[in-house]
Amino acid sequence: MLTGRRARGLRWSTLLLVVFGLLGCGPSQEEFDAKVREIEDLKGKLAQEQNARKNSERELTDARAQIEQLKEQLRAAGVDISNLNANIEQQARALEDYKKRAEQLEAIRQRFELLKKKLDELTKFGLKVQIRNNRIVIQLPGDVLFDSGKETLKKEGQDILGKVANVIRQDAGLNARTYQVAGHTDNKPFQGTFKDNWGLSAMRAREVLVFLTEPTPKGGGLKPPNWSAVGYGDTDPVADNNTDAGRKLNRRVELVVMPNVEEMIDLKTITK
Repeated sequence: MLTGRRARGLRWSTLLLVVFGLLGCGPSQEEFDAKVREIEDLKGKLAQEQNARKNSERELTDARAQIEQLKEQLRAAGVDISNLNANIEQQARALEDYKKRAEQLEAIRQRFELLKKKLDELTKFGLKVQIRNNRIVIQLPGDVLFDSGKETLKKEGQDILGKVANVIRQDAGLNARTYQVAGHTDNKPFQGTFKDNWGLSAMRAREVLVFLTEPTPKGGGLKPPNWSAVGYGDTDPVADNNTDAGRKLNRRVELVVMPNVEEMIDLKTITK
């Protein structure tokens, strides 16, 4: 009796003889042997694939068994699997929200960097552009704008403010912003028409605001609804009031770029 392997080989050989017979020509022994080897090779590859599949199925079964074992261990330790999955999902959502918020903050920082870069053009006029109290501030020396104890703008002060207004007016982004004019004094007591340093600083801020928002060519031609004025007196010094040099620095007017609600971030980060 033929074995299964030899029987199958005989059947394949017979099939080849029939095929060649139908084609009307008999194969040579060499061609016949080549076809037999090709068939045996394919059968070997098929067997390998089947073995590989069985191994994969066995590994998958083992992996599932390990997962079930781990779940049982977690349950035995009092861990709620459903809550664990929920926490993982919550963490994933929180991470995604954090990424979106980080992207928004980065976009805001980039806008402020561009804004400060535009305002830095004013430094060529001897002005200082800096971050103070989480605001972008254009600082103008008070002694350049006003005579001691006076609120009337000097010609030199008008020229400086005209240049500032020109920079802002010619840039659509800057011109659309909201600003506040802040007046500051040193700590020397003031006695005069405006009673005290509070009154003097407020009136100086008002004079700057009026000039900036007055139509050109007399004024700066900026949009009045975008501007406001405030007086701080000597309550917000930037230098020591015990020296002449410090008091000179404290006598100043600042043009403060007011942030939008979405821009309420630590602006110091954009100056590093």
